[in-house]
Amino acid sequence: MSLKGADWLARSIARSGQSHVFFIDAVLRPTLMALLAEGVQPVLAHSEKGAAYMADGYARVSGRPGIVAAQSVGAANLAAALQDAYLGRAPMIALTGRKPPSAQHRNAYQEVAHAPLFAPVTKWAAAVEEAADLSRLFRQAWAAATSAPPRPVHLDLNGLMGEFVEQSVTPAEPAELSAWTAPRHRPVADAAEVERAAARLRQAGRVLLLAGDGAALSGCGAEILALAEALRAPIATSLGARDLVPSRHPLNVGVVGSYSAPPANQVVHAAELVLMVGADGGDQLTHGWRVPRPGTPVIQIDADALELDRMPAEISLHGDPRGTLRALLEALGTAPRDDGFAREAAALMEEWRGAMAGRLASGEAPIDPARLCAEISAALPEDGILVADTGYSGIWTGTLVEFNGAGQRYLRAAGSLGWAFPAALGAKCAAGARKVVCYSGDGALYYHLPELETAKRRGIAVTLVVNNNRGFGQGWPNLLRATGNRPEVANTLLRFGEHTDFCAIARGFGLHAIRVEHPDRIGPALREAMASDETVVVEVMTGIEHRAPEPWTPDA
Repeated sequence: MSLKGADWLARSIARSGQSHVFFIDAVLRPTLMALLAEGVQPVLAHSEKGAAYMADGYARVSGRPGIVAAQSVGAANLAAALQDAYLGRAPMIALTGRKPPSAQHRNAYQEVAHAPLFAPVTKWAAAVEEAADLSRLFRQAWAAATSAPPRPVHLDLNGLMGEFVEQSVTPAEPAELSAWTAPRHRPVADAAEVERAAARLRQAGRVLLLAGDGAALSGCGAEILALAEALRAPIATSLGARDLVPSRHPLNVGVVGSYSAPPANQVVHAAELVLMVGADGGDQLTHGWRVPRPGTPVIQIDADALELDRMPAEISLHGDPRGTLRALLEALGTAPRDDGFAREAAALMEEWRGAMAGRLASGEAPIDPARLCAEISAALPEDGILVADTGYSGIWTGTLVEFNGAGQRYLRAAGSLGWAFPAALGAKCAAGARKVVCYSGDGALYYHLPELETAKRRGIAVTLVVNNNRGFGQGWPNLLRATGNRPEVANTLLRFGEHTDFCAIARGFGLHAIRVEHPDRIGPALREAMASDETVVVEVMTGIEHRAPEPWTPDA
């Protein structure tokens, strides 16, 4: 039996376990109607970026590729929206319409070449001319998206809305790819290299484990903890791995790098051997390549061969972190270890927490965002999901919100301001009954305010926390100094007006909203919002002068 491309695609998406797809009209209309008949919900967004960020959040929670679609004219906008998923290693399948070959190279209305736009933000791409090609290429796209490292892929479909592919036929059976989740393959590193690494770790003092985004993707929190306890080694994480191990575990020194609190960089810099697990060695993670101390010996474990030896490594282990750590634990044995370095690290953390305690309980108004973070820690359910934007939102939440290292998840923007709210909507689509909290600054929320309408229309329930300091807070003191301490000039460049009322805007979209002007009201507002079966905006009025924790920087 032959199927039209639209029916084949819809049945394949449904059989592969997808509950939602995300799109901007006009694209794949017969497919979207067929998806509805199959029980898959198409979510119409207000921009290609909004749709892509929703698909990104969906992918990070489900492990399956987030599917996003746009017609030919929207392809350039969609390509720009894939940067965060590419950097954040999220599996996605981007579907675009494309003018047919007869219209190419003839100044066709609204048409530009798609391949160059998608090349920097996808790991694989193909042009699909007809349904017979789709049945082969869709399977390949899914496989590429979920293999290490998971990243977006792109299928460019023949027809402005993909109609030539939808209307043609294929004899292929619909695909069933539900078992292909990221990371799809979990190879273990070479046994001889694992033994070498174990021998090196046994003889080393002051060992530190640095768990990166690749470790979080592998889901190796239990293995990280077991190895750290065996070695009596402190654990530092990337921002994206903040939820991997319990924040309050005595060996956890928190997020390292540029978005860190002081103790983490101090401890990592003092290590004599660093075991990097799924850690990319980029400038954010290493605070501009100053932490670990240059020249510190490194053992590296990574599923992505291209990440090995970006930082010179003494031993490189190519394998899935979870399986390779298990092999390393077995090879390591149970010889007793000195715990001096671990005690030193724990003392630094205790001292810093003591210094921050007053701010976490602050009664100030405007509200200190540190108190907001403490209240989120207290209110987030045991299986809750926190989605945070980039910039100051990442720093506040990455240093001050506590996670249990078990059921809770932390999803953070990989660099695209405004990502968090649409991503939270997508995350909720994949999360079922789990509660999703979005932490966004006011500057970030302005990017995608219209998606409040999407949340209302589609009944997607998230708690949207707006840290409203009426400006871009992260750069405020530096700019103020640069202006010669002239607030009137700095205000022009970084502050927003005082008249925007996000609660009123939310109500205009038919949603409930709560304004919080006193810290004692944060907790009750969060609990009320999370109990709702629709999106609730919690607008927290904070001060722009409040500073997030700043990273420790070694002397030059």
